[in-house]
Amino acid sequence: MLARRSASLARTPPLLFAAKNQCRCNYSSRPNHTAFRTATALPPPRIDYRGIVENVVKKSNNALNRKASLPTGAIDDVARMYTEFKRLTNTLNAKRNARSVVGERIRKSAGEGDLEAKNTALTEAAQLKLEVSELEAILAQVEHQLLTLALAIPNDTHPDSPLGPESSAITVSTHGPEPLPSNPERDHVAICRKFGLLDLESGSTVTGSSWYYLLNEAALLEIALTNYAISVALKHGFTPVVTPDVVRSDIASRCGFQPRDDSDPPMAQMYHINTPPASPELVLSGTSEIPLAGMFANKVFPSTTLPLKVVGVGHAFRAEAGARGADTRGLYRVHQFTKVELFAVTTAEGSESMVKDILNVQKTIIGSLGFPFRVLNMPTEELGASAYQKYDIEGWMPGRGNWGELSSLSNCTDYQARRLHIRYRLQHPNTSSGEEATPATTSTALPFAHTLNGTAAAIPRLIVALLENGAIYNEQGELTGIHLPAVLKPFWIGPENARGFTHWS
Repeated sequence: MLARRSASLARTPPLLFAAKNQCRCNYSSRPNHTAFRTATALPPPRIDYRGIVENVVKKSNNALNRKASLPTGAIDDVARMYTEFKRLTNTLNAKRNARSVVGERIRKSAGEGDLEAKNTALTEAAQLKLEVSELEAILAQVEHQLLTLALAIPNDTHPDSPLGPESSAITVSTHGPEPLPSNPERDHVAICRKFGLLDLESGSTVTGSSWYYLLNEAALLEIALTNYAISVALKHGFTPVVTPDVVRSDIASRCGFQPRDDSDPPMAQMYHINTPPASPELVLSGTSEIPLAGMFANKVFPSTTLPLKVVGVGHAFRAEAGARGADTRGLYRVHQFTKVELFAVTTAEGSESMVKDILNVQKTIIGSLGFPFRVLNMPTEELGASAYQKYDIEGWMPGRGNWGELSSLSNCTDYQARRLHIRYRLQHPNTSSGEEATPATTSTALPFAHTLNGTAAAIPRLIVALLENGAIYNEQGELTGIHLPAVLKPFWIGPENARGFTHWS
């Protein structure tokens, strides 16, 4: 029998999640992936190998539609290797059972003084020991190859997601005022220079290109936008969290964070931190989604406590920001930015409705800022590895002369939960007061939760949209001020118009 793997599930802080269930997980009947444990304290990912084997054609077509970076025939190889894994496991178990039988014969012959029988049994035991050792080595190699290939397979895709590249995105709805005409004079960099709001030169000197300093009202605008987005999320039942900016690279991988980069040669996607050899590999978090997801890792929640909703504040670090041509101008695509992130853990049945709830929060935040925006149902080639379905919100930026992505929303179903071991125990609430919820089933199988993430506020791009849409020009075409949305006034620090060019509307 394969070696057992068990992990006691950490107790969740009661203030946030009210989860009190702990359990031990037996991996004796599925791949162990022993080497995977070296990168993290979490158990190995629980890939649905049976689902892959039973849907090879569907999974292959899905990977093709999403332009996934998979070797040719990788999904067929996963199915083949899983069949081989089961065969090897059965053979290994048979050898181990035979070794136990021989061991009993050795003990019996020793007790009876039958030297010939004992020597024969000892020879058989030595041969079985060798065969078991060889099979274990082969099985470990197959397990490693199986996991490596399976982890590269993207999530399934929602049937309503359009096929194709970014240009195939479907506009679901449009909001806000009529878009202003494209006008390069409304470029946010020029506006920032006029009013002393942005210092790119010092950012380049201190750190490099695509790093920046926000100054004066722009710095206050970041604070106001951050606090306003959090306030809206709190009104919708989200719990506030300030996340770490550094995470284990394994956690990022388990979340499926694989930003697309089509440059040649490809740019590095994340900033890796140089750590001592004995320490875990650390990276700067590409999005608060990663530490937020990790916060729920290796926990079991009563289904009656779901959904769990948190809003995280942290910094996002993107190493590939300098590889995007014109998009690198100013604040649109930078290496570091403040981000307010919405994250939810739901039952399998609850994730579809949670998509609507999170999208409603996003539209409330962006819609109150007063510029045109639209909601897009994103096509297959724009879905990250973990996303089952993805919506983007784009704002009109007249200085750039284009729509620009402001936020995204992804339903990751159980993709992340299988890798991070986020599960729930089915329960139903008792109708009588004062009684705890009781299990809805006696099954020992714990379903994996569904996770969702959505951007509440990516601060630099919101600043771009606010400046380019809010710029005020006099009759001579001179830039004289900036309109800012009145919803931000309660979150503004200091005088509301200290330098005379900000106007609230």
